[in-house]
Amino acid sequence: MSLKLKLVLADNRISYNKLGMLIKSQGGATWSPATFSQIVNHNRWPTGTPLHEQQQQIRKALRAAGVPPTEFNQLFDELKAGVDVLADTTPAEADPLDEEEPHKMLLRKQPLTPECRRHFKIVRDPFTDEMESSEDVYLSDDIRYVRAAVRQCAKHGGMLAVVGESGAGKTTIKRDLKEWISTTREPITVIEPYVLGVEDGESAKFNRTMRAQDIASAIIRGIDRLAIVRQTAQSRSEQVHELLRSSAKAGHRHVLVIEEAHDLPIPTLKHLKRFYELEPESGFGRLLSILLIGQTELAWKLDDRNPRVREVVQRMEIATLGPLDDELQPYLKHKFKRVEIDADSIFDATAFDEMRTRLQASQTVGRGQGRRVVTRSICYPLAVNNLASIALNQAARISAKKVTGELIAAAIRAQVEF
Repeated sequence: MSLKLKLVLADNRISYNKLGMLIKSQGGATWSPATFSQIVNHNRWPTGTPLHEQQQQIRKALRAAGVPPTEFNQLFDELKAGVDVLADTTPAEADPLDEEEPHKMLLRKQPLTPECRRHFKIVRDPFTDEMESSEDVYLSDDIRYVRAAVRQCAKHGGMLAVVGESGAGKTTIKRDLKEWISTTREPITVIEPYVLGVEDGESAKFNRTMRAQDIASAIIRGIDRLAIVRQTAQSRSEQVHELLRSSAKAGHRHVLVIEEAHDLPIPTLKHLKRFYELEPESGFGRLLSILLIGQTELAWKLDDRNPRVREVVQRMEIATLGPLDDELQPYLKHKFKRVEIDADSIFDATAFDEMRTRLQASQTVGRGQGRRVVTRSICYPLAVNNLASIALNQAARISAKKVTGELIAAAIRAQVEF
């Protein structure tokens, strides 16, 4: 009973998670992957909202993802026998479009227990409140590049989006930038609009979207804390320009930093171009650099196939924080070296390989002859930290001298069973 919609999603490599985020970014409802699975596999729709409104939200999201209009014909019709997208791929229980990763979701934060710290003689937990200076930052190839790109953006201008999964190190990059500005005494003013209580989607009941006027107010107060923000949009825009020009004349540069930028609605993203194009009274250059920090949904919004954000995308570089993978062992060695422990003294060589394997998920995508297995890594710092902590606590409970590959596997099993 699968719908043609499933075929369109598979052909355009749009997961249920991505479709849900796209709908939300367009001001629609919040739908789970399980909801989409019921729709595309069984033609079962949520109650409470008229069917035509739900289908319109999906069409709108697909347009934003760049799906050709020709594929919209009979989008919600049932596929005929013999053309079901699942017939020659995977069973419904292992839907290739469902990208939920149970290990990632179940690797809960678990501090090292006092018993564990005594057993392995670890004076300070290397995974809890450990980031005290830039020396604590492990510089993988990705982080080294992204850090340099962020500093260049702040110092020399530009528009940059730093994208990464949860736990990839995005907040660490921001904190590193602020410390670098402080220690090098760079004349750079960091402007950070508050993101508390802000989320995408006009339908949010208790939260609201971040608007251009919120950013303008943040710029005004970031430059002059005592300034009274003007009330009308026109006068507020003039105030922003005047303050930026005056500050630039005094030798200051300015960088607008927005965390959780994946929650920015499309109209606000488009408006960023206007802030970026503010110019000094004379000469070249810009008055404001823009740094967006967000999860992978931000990259979807900044897809160059989306005509609504094309003008922003053409001016913005995207830097991605990837998984550690081959750098997992050096990463853990660095973390323990910062607390004066040799990681090799408490981790067996098999543990590193097992961690890397367990933090990868394989899934089948495509259909027919185009069917293939894709491995997606979730080997990000936060997941590595949590898995290492769980395994260390478990090793201490059984008085093991080292964490082995078997203990890593047991730690994963224990989390899944929990």
